[in-house]
Amino acid sequence: MQVITPLRQCERELADFPKVIREDLADVLARLEEGHMLSMPLSRPMPSIGKGVHELRFRDRSGIYRVIYVIIKSGVIYLLHAFKKTTMETPLHNMEVAKKRLKEVI
Repeated sequence: MQVITPLRQCERELADFPKVIREDLADVLARLEEGHMLSMPLSRPMPSIGKGVHELRFRDRSGIYRVIYVIIKSGVIYLLHAFKKTTMETPLHNMEVAKKRLKEVI
């Protein structure tokens, strides 16, 4: 069983997500806690940010949302950064925030 730990900053970011997205996220996190490996289109590796880093992908009528997380070998999953996506590619600013937070947990 995996242990999911959201960083405090990420918790604040998630609080701004629509309720339906937070509910979908809770379902996905439950699957991660059970040890399931997620794949596209729900989860995508983000090696440009770091080893073991992935992004969860959500969409509803209000927009596209991403949650970047890292799986640590010790069985801990850290939620690093959550944001509403407004461009086709993940904005560099969001990738830099995730990289900075990744350094805090490894």
